[in-house]
Amino acid sequence: LLFPVCNLCGKCRPRDTDLLQPSLNFLYWSLHQTTPCSQQRAVAVLLSNVSLLELLQKVLESTWLWSPPSRPASLSSEDALLCSGWLLVASLLLYQHRYNTEVHQTLSVDLTEVLNTVIFRNKKPVLLLVSIMQFLRAVLRQNFSSSLLVIVGQNTAPSPTQPQPSSLQDTALHPLAMQQVFSLVVSLQNLLVHVQLQKDLLLSQAVVACLETLVEYLYVKNQDVALHIASQPWHRFLLFTLLSGGQKSFLQPEVLRLMTLFVRYQSSNIISQKEISQIIQEAAEANIAELPEATSHALHLFLSQV
Repeated sequence: LLFPVCNLCGKCRPRDTDLLQPSLNFLYWSLHQTTPCSQQRAVAVLLSNVSLLELLQKVLESTWLWSPPSRPASLSSEDALLCSGWLLVASLLLYQHRYNTEVHQTLSVDLTEVLNTVIFRNKKPVLLLVSIMQFLRAVLRQNFSSSLLVIVGQNTAPSPTQPQPSSLQDTALHPLAMQQVFSLVVSLQNLLVHVQLQKDLLLSQAVVACLETLVEYLYVKNQDVALHIASQPWHRFLLFTLLSGGQKSFLQPEVLRLMTLFVRYQSSNIISQKEISQIIQEAAEANIAELPEATSHALHLFLSQV
């Protein structure tokens, strides 16, 4: 069934949303809801279809063409198609790398546009923002070295009002620039504060996961930069903000995952021994069986890291 659906997608145009959106969703779930053996074959089928990849290229490029003021408050059919496209490409990056599948057609993505989407947001729907962050996590995990992807817009120069980043740091973090890293971290922090007000679990999980992956990428590239980012005093203010809402417990999944990140990179100025003890005390008093799955998983990661 993958063959005719792939061929059907390849004959469509990006504006054929009614047909494309469910088709891309079918391809996405075909990758995720099958056995490992079938998964490898499915990846090969999708990556061998040049017309499908060309269509995905057009879908990704159309992300930057929508005018923010014209976006409706709810998710439009165009935005839903963009979400499906970005999620499918992120999955293809993941599985192509896992199985070392042959690539017949590369995809080109403007890194500056991707980063600016997360940094400035421009009224983009939450689900589209989450989908693009999922893609960003995929390329960070692969150190921007996927044979499926060509990155353009590398190391964009900062604006005159911003400090000139160190060329040595930019070289070490390539294709990211130091100024882009700082802007992205601040934007992710601001998003978490916004999420605290909106109580959007999907977005909070995506933001924390993106921050985790970014610091992991930085640690591989330049440990000093990674430790500097992880120990920024603003992180402590962020934790206080997250804990100042209606639910003051440390046993919130985003709080636990942030704490795990700071423990991992030994950010003692952000998380103290006292707070680690508080989390363990709360966990000891909680009914573990009744905790939500996201909280239970985050608590397991935290305790394992400690």
